[in-house]
Amino acid sequence: MSTAHPMPRPALVAALGALTSTLMFASASPAEAATLKQRALKIAAAQKGDPYKYGAAGPDKFDCSGLTSYSYKKAGKKIPRTAQGQYNASRRIGQKAREKGDLVFIGRSSGSIYHVGIYAGFWDGKGWMWNANSKSYRGRKVVLAPIREYTKGAPRAFYGQVKP
Repeated sequence: MSTAHPMPRPALVAALGALTSTLMFASASPAEAATLKQRALKIAAAQKGDPYKYGAAGPDKFDCSGLTSYSYKKAGKKIPRTAQGQYNASRRIGQKAREKGDLVFIGRSSGSIYHVGIYAGFWDGKGWMWNANSKSYRGRKVVLAPIREYTKGAPRAFYGQVKP
C-alpha cells in the first residue's frame, strides 16, 4: 500500500495541459513558425488606425507592446507584455535575417528597449513595421511606418523572432 498522496485532479489537469503545450511548441516546424508570424502580421495590420493609449493591449486601443502581444496572442502564441520583456524572450536575429512578422525593437541598447513593432517588409528602399505610434507626427494610432523614423539620433533597431 502506497503512502504517497495522489496529485489533486485540478493540479494534475493543469500540469498535463502545461506539458502538452510545452511539447506542442517545442516541436513546431519552420512552416508552423512562419504561419504564426504571418497571422500575427495580418492581425496587427487589421488594427490600422486604432488609437494609441499607454498601457492598452486591445482590442480597440493599443500601446506598442500591447499591439504586438495582442497580435501574437490572437495568432496563437502568448508573449510577454512589455517591449523589453518581448526582446528578452525573443530569439535575436540580424537585420538581414528578418522576415515579415518578426519583431522590431527600438532602443539605445539591448538593455534599454522602449518601442516594438511587427516587421512588415522592405520596399521603397526602407524597412517597414506596424506599430502603435505614440507621437503626433503620424497620429497617436496604429500605423505602418518606416523603421528609420524611430531610429533617428541615437536609437537602434534590434530584431527578434518569437519562439514557436
